[in-house]
Amino acid sequence: MKHGAPTISLITVSLFSASIVLIAASLFAGPVQFPAGEIFRGLVSGGDATAVIIREIRLPRALAAWLAGACLGAAGAALQGLLRNPLADPGVLGVSAAAALGAIMAIYFNLAALAFWMTPLAAILFALIATALLYLLGAGRVSTARLILIGVGLSSFCGAMISLAMNLAPNPFALSDLVNWLFGTVANRSFDDLALAAPFAALGFALILAAAPGLAALTLGEETAASLGANLARARALVIIGAALLVGASVSVAGAIGFVGIVAPHLARALVGQNPARILIPSAALGGIMLAGADIFIRMLSFDQELKLGVAAALIGAPAFIWVAATSRRMTS
Repeated sequence: MKHGAPTISLITVSLFSASIVLIAASLFAGPVQFPAGEIFRGLVSGGDATAVIIREIRLPRALAAWLAGACLGAAGAALQGLLRNPLADPGVLGVSAAAALGAIMAIYFNLAALAFWMTPLAAILFALIATALLYLLGAGRVSTARLILIGVGLSSFCGAMISLAMNLAPNPFALSDLVNWLFGTVANRSFDDLALAAPFAALGFALILAAAPGLAALTLGEETAASLGANLARARALVIIGAALLVGASVSVAGAIGFVGIVAPHLARALVGQNPARILIPSAALGGIMLAGADIFIRMLSFDQELKLGVAAALIGAPAFIWVAATSRRMTS
């Protein structure tokens, strides 16, 4: 089924409208219930307890969940288009694991006590370091199959370092912080956290959108795309750097979240078709909707201890991953 530009535009507008509605709905979710009038007044004026809960707790939490999901959805769509592999996601190159390692190392060495932004900044920096390492190992020259193998090795190494940090955690409180970042959560996020992550997310989106023509050409195969004049090295560089920035921004506000980068692009293809250039923005919107919706869901559960956002995402995403792996016929490298 082909989708014209007006149809795709309508779908995209609908997805972002749904995102706004979902973020607004998240303001009603929580242990304390407020009528709609009080929530509106808390957003626009006042300094009472209701305003603090709405403006300083619920709104930044909802925006953080949406931003993290949008970053992962866009990064996953770009990587799947680049690698032409439906199972590719931000973790396939080891960037997600590196970003999580950065956050955990900042906590382990107590850098977070110096300033609130040390932990999220460490996540972003480690994502960029992982990207630089990929280039030193030949990401701009090697085949996509070898690039995936390099990513698997990098992810395994970062996972081992994370396990070592948790095993050597000096006290239970440090271990609790490590678990929060490893399992993913947007609890207690603030506008300061969002302000730190937003520039990196915006730059990441800009880079993968700039790579869109190259991703479209890659659907014809690397040799054909090159013969048509597509600059594949440039497209690969833009996607890898852009994905690193997006993943770093996501981890900086939500910790390690899996499977959104796989599931969101597949949902987008069902709506707007297979063109990898056209699914980037819808994938971002769907990723944001997925995580924002998951955050609302876990806040409605009556557990004594709140379910981690990454755990909720995995409970939904893992079966979807298994289904994609079992049914996909497009496993090209």
